[in-house]
Amino acid sequence: MKKTILTALCFLVSAGVLTAKTISIYHTSDVHGWYSARPAKWDKENSTRAIGGFAALSSLLKTEKNPYILLDSGDMFQGTPEGNFTKGMSSIVLMNQLGYSAGLAGNHDYDYNEANFKTLVSSAAFPILGANVYVKATGKHVGYLKPYVIIERAGKRIAVLGITGEHTSHSTLPVNVAHLTFASEREETAKWMEEIRTRKPDAVVVLTHIGINGNFIGKKVDLSTITLTVEETDYRHGTVQIARAAKTAAVVIGGHNHTGLLKGYFDKPSSTLIAESFQELTHVTKVDLDFDDATGEFKSARAELLPLWTDKTGQDSEVLKTISALSVGVDEEMDKVVSETAVDLSFSPEGLDSSIGSWMTDAMRRQAGTDLAFQNTAGIRAGFNKGRIKMRDVYQIMPFENTLVTLTMTGSQLLELVRDNLHHDRSNLQVSGLSVKFHESPDDKILEIRLEKGGKKIEPKDKFSVVTSNYMTTGGTGGRMFTKAGNLQDTLRTVRDALITDLKENPITTAPPGGRITRF
Repeated sequence: MKKTILTALCFLVSAGVLTAKTISIYHTSDVHGWYSARPAKWDKENSTRAIGGFAALSSLLKTEKNPYILLDSGDMFQGTPEGNFTKGMSSIVLMNQLGYSAGLAGNHDYDYNEANFKTLVSSAAFPILGANVYVKATGKHVGYLKPYVIIERAGKRIAVLGITGEHTSHSTLPVNVAHLTFASEREETAKWMEEIRTRKPDAVVVLTHIGINGNFIGKKVDLSTITLTVEETDYRHGTVQIARAAKTAAVVIGGHNHTGLLKGYFDKPSSTLIAESFQELTHVTKVDLDFDDATGEFKSARAELLPLWTDKTGQDSEVLKTISALSVGVDEEMDKVVSETAVDLSFSPEGLDSSIGSWMTDAMRRQAGTDLAFQNTAGIRAGFNKGRIKMRDVYQIMPFENTLVTLTMTGSQLLELVRDNLHHDRSNLQVSGLSVKFHESPDDKILEIRLEKGGKKIEPKDKFSVVTSNYMTTGGTGGRMFTKAGNLQDTLRTVRDALITDLKENPITTAPPGGRITRF
């Protein structure tokens, strides 16, 4: 009788190992220091409704009944005073408290140099990944990032591979990573997947700091009924190509482009689900990995982008206490009133010159006393709302510690600069003192550009004094022509300090003149 019972128990235990399980993955990316809930001003139907933050995410996680893994795809802190003042340590404190399983090195995680990032990594209670990051001088993988990690949940072994964007070499301050190589995303994915397969995990997740498609930047999109061709994705850097290089990954989860995929995207050629989680911790992606009832093998994955509406999730009181403690001192400084604006200044829906970009470059030009000013569009992170302007507002517009750099450029150099920064009918530059007219062919090739100053055509040999940021002059995205300019001088004055001074000297009474970059 005892033998029969023992045999039955053994059978049940054995069957239990094979019983289907659902392992959930919760994913964040591009948090950029937005730790707290705030009104969803961008949502016309819910503009006063509170959304986002770690307290809301923690509360949501506590309702999850499945075993789960919590992952992040990078850019943890850069973007708010709370994130910047501690150079990212506040992010690590909160992520430790929530119990993150793994993170990934994003480009902006290097913004305060590699030594600072190493301190953050060593302070994290979870591994931070970066399989394709190498030291140029030795060719060896950096020691502080892990290529991958295998996480066990409820008897399942989930491998998580981390692929940092190749763009990191120029999408943080280039001098901070000049000694590093960010190797081919596709090639490194394929290489490390070979090793991972020998470890025989039950499923593989690839974390990346790249997105599915540049056309979806900053948008929430539903691709559930669409099949993307190779031509419609970024062939070199997109997550579709990562999925195809991985071959056997269950899911590839991206970031960097601030895109949110509402239901994910299933790439049929690789049989891989692709997901992205929007930005600034307003949403979280939940991916469910389902395993077969009979065999216990991975069966399928499904994704959903979940908004963190606090009236639905609640807010974890212990996390709120941590955020409050981290904000001591920051709030006092950030609540100081700098100036005021009589109008809203915002981004351009057409992707050309914007009211906030025009104001910013006008202010840079006034403060530097130059003929022209340029600012990379992606470096402007917020706008101004009508009313009082606080120190926090300025920090949110310019969270980076970039400095003003003056230089001299010719008309021909300016033409090439503008040409470098016009893509897909959009401008990667904001300008002051200059008007740009351009014409594109149906296949996005620039056919003609006209540059004018004060209504007069700029000739190739004309010379102008210019101000921009040290990000642009040291190899930052779109800054190639600045490296060929003359009389380059770093003022060592931060762009943010120049903006603060200009706001005090020139309160905003009207929106700056628009139409600086137009199509003809």
